[in-house]
Amino acid sequence: MAEKLISNNKKAYHDYFIEEKFEAGIVLQGTEVKSLRLGKANLNDAFALVRGGEVFLHNLHISPYDFGNRENHDPDRVRKLLFHKNEIGKLFIKTQERGYSLIPLRLYFKNGLVKVELGLAKGKKLYDKRDDLKQKDQKRDMAQALKERQKG
Repeated sequence: MAEKLISNNKKAYHDYFIEEKFEAGIVLQGTEVKSLRLGKANLNDAFALVRGGEVFLHNLHISPYDFGNRENHDPDRVRKLLFHKNEIGKLFIKTQERGYSLIPLRLYFKNGLVKVELGLAKGKKLYDKRDDLKQKDQKRDMAQALKERQKG
């Protein structure tokens, strides 16, 4: 399976605990696909909502295609995600629980189709974020110490 990453949401892993991941297709217009092939997408602040038995992606910014005409797309429009009916039911139940959100983690091409990886996420508190940063620093320091030890 050939996957080509378009956009990654690094901020999501910092702000949320990701408990489960889902892959979905996305309904796009022609110029949006051309713009995505150029890597012009921003997942920051994007989120998904389940409404009326369908899942919609909000705040995904896909820049207008440079060579487009008057048929160019609206960069911040709400886009429909493609899920199986039973998955939508599961997501609806999970997102009704307090503190859970659907956050897009990655946007990528898979076998020529644009896919979105959504994470069922629970928000982190400030002390959780500090804890993660401290652990990251410790890992970096340990790796650096090991590297120096192997040299000398």
